[in-house]
Amino acid sequence: MSTATRTATVSEEAPDVVRAKRKRDVALGYRLLAANKWGDAGDGHISARDPERTDCFWTLRYGVSYHRAMVDHLVLVGPDGDLVEGEGPLNMAAYYIHYPILRTRPDAVSATHVHTGWGTPFSAEVRPIEPITQEACVFFEDHAIFDDEEVQVQSVEAGQRIADALGANRAIILRNHGLLTVGDRVAEAVGSFIQMERVAEAHMKTRDAKPISPAAARFAKEDLISLGAGRGAFWSMVDRHVGDRNAVL
Repeated sequence: MSTATRTATVSEEAPDVVRAKRKRDVALGYRLLAANKWGDAGDGHISARDPERTDCFWTLRYGVSYHRAMVDHLVLVGPDGDLVEGEGPLNMAAYYIHYPILRTRPDAVSATHVHTGWGTPFSAEVRPIEPITQEACVFFEDHAIFDDEEVQVQSVEAGQRIADALGANRAIILRNHGLLTVGDRVAEAVGSFIQMERVAEAHMKTRDAKPISPAAARFAKEDLISLGAGRGAFWSMVDRHVGDRNAVL
């Protein structure tokens, strides 16, 4: 179900400008998870690769309520799991999952995972997404399944198995665990995740849905991803649920 590996977005902006934007979008992303009533138990994480220290990533320190996420609450996690900048504590599952994915996928800037009301039970059925809705076409031939019982990810090795299963895809279904998406921007990863959750909901609610043809699904997908499938959704939801994009600074 994989597609060709995507080329990372090349930015001509200075690294400090890129870093500031990525950190802002991570904080906004957590606000969007909270707006959807996800992550109340701290059961999720968003990452953003640092533009200079590319083996490090930014994420929210553990214990901060997602609806209060600010840029100052982010920490920079190094390749050994230690904090390079900021003060913890750190949700180590974020390191075990996100570090191997970003290491394996140089085209990816960000990954998103949080436990949700539909994606988590959908993952327990261990079945692929079918093109039964317009949004589902975004993930047609572009997602994988991690068919593994290790839901308590407690090592880089376990995270690497997720990364290997993900391959070049935009998303992966983690068996009995939930959904995960990646993107060449934070907005793409978070927006795609929210769309994927809605796709999972459609699958759980319509048990006898009739998928459209592969040709029709590919046609829809090509149009839907032409400007970034997740980015538009991300900024639309930021405007709706957060308002001022600088509210997290």
